Amino acid sequence: MLKHKEHGDWSGTSNPLRDLNSKNIASGIVAALLVMAGPPAIILEAAAKGNFTIEQTVYWMFAVYVFGGILSILMSLYYRMPITAGHSITGVAFLATVTSQFGYHELIGSYMFAALLIFLTGYFGVFSKLLQYVPKQIIAAMLAGMITQYMVNFVISISQIPVIGGLALISYLLFNKWDRRVPPMVAAIAVAFVLLFLTKPLNVNGFATSFILPTIQWPKFNTLSFLTVSIPLALLILSNDAAVGLGALEQNNFKPPVNRVVTYSGIFSLFASFFGGQSANVAGMMSAICSDEAAGPKEKRYIGSAVAGIITVFFGLFSWYLVPVIQSLPKAFDSILVGFALLGVFGNSLYTGFSKPTMKISAGFTFIIAASNISLFHISAPAWALLIGTVLARYAE
Repeated sequence: MLKHKEHGDWSGTSNPLRDLNSKNIASGIVAALLVMAGPPAIILEAAAKGNFTIEQTVYWMFAVYVFGGILSILMSLYYRMPITAGHSITGVAFLATVTSQFGYHELIGSYMFAALLIFLTGYFGVFSKLLQYVPKQIIAAMLAGMITQYMVNFVISISQIPVIGGLALISYLLFNKWDRRVPPMVAAIAVAFVLLFLTKPLNVNGFATSFILPTIQWPKFNTLSFLTVSIPLALLILSNDAAVGLGALEQNNFKPPVNRVVTYSGIFSLFASFFGGQSANVAGMMSAICSDEAAGPKEKRYIGSAVAGIITVFFGLFSWYLVPVIQSLPKAFDSILVGFALLGVFGNSLYTGFSKPTMKISAGFTFIIAASNISLFHISAPAWALLIGTVLARYAE
């Protein structure tokens, strides 16, 4: 048995295929579904507002999913931890508000600057010091607050399509109670898909009629795009993705190499930017899913992240063909998928966040601020939640 000198035990002769099981495979599939079901719609919206061509939009999809998937595979297999990577969903949502204000090549330049900021943050060790200072309960309360809106949408969506949502929920509860061999979220999602295809015909419109070969995209740099796009984008990725993902790993008793993960996120985001993508980074909700207890034995959960990476790589390679199928899913159905994926994570985060009686005020404020989805000075609610919750926990309680 060899020992990685900083981050834990791993066997140089072990075969990851032996660590495959139904639970970590299921967590990887669900994590991949999370980043494939909703975000493509936001990317297409942002691209439309920026008047991107079909080719430029395909480049964007290719970059974030292929490089994000490769990063997920490499980190999970090397560190033997469920460090899951993808791209920043909140980053894409932010870009949807600014793509109309800058040219395509100016946006590429701003993505590169954002990647450089992320790289420098990890390289100089700033991020790990910040995470060491934040109590585990505050991180859990922040994660629960972020997930709250997903869970509200989950309940609303069940009421909108009650047959699909109701029967899928019943399946979740039944498998959670009686059949531990099949993860309840997988059973629920499978039932939901079967019912969807039986009750609601899908209207798939063509997006691209033939394969489009990704090519290098050249940047243009200016100060305004750096201030308006690069800095907010880097902050969103660090607060909504890196903090949430690494925090979820810590919450589940993993010790991720924080500085290296953030540094690699910067490097792979730079690779993605050359092909028109905004980032390829450690993912928040995906890491939370793959590191949770529902993903099976702790020492084998890393397989889920590798599975998620493989799926997202293939999605990126075939996104020109698969996007219309994903886009044809009803919005309520997307919300149900996300809800089932995050239901267990939400419960565990609430339990941990409010587990310490001496931190009720700080955890409460953290949860409320994260759930509020406010944005001040281009800094998102989770970042404010961590800051205010930590200050209250350290100095008020």
